Amino acid sequence: MPQLDTSTWFITIMSMVMTLFIVFQLKISKYLYPLNPEPKPTTTPNQLSPWEKKWTKIYSPLSLPQQ
Repeated sequence: MPQLDTSTWFITIMSMVMTLFIVFQLKISKYLYPLNPEPKPTTTPNQLSPWEKKWTKIYSPLSLPQQ
């Protein structure tokens, strides 16, 4: 049974790792990141909901008269 020749494995694996590194670096370098990210000011619109137009009262069970 012939023996497996592993003399070229090191160079093959190293070239694959280097190629993957270069490809990922090129992919990542295409993105433009903001220099100083700042939070956007959020403003809530003042819209009246249907339940805010009506007068409502919530009865707590403890405040009801005992029966």
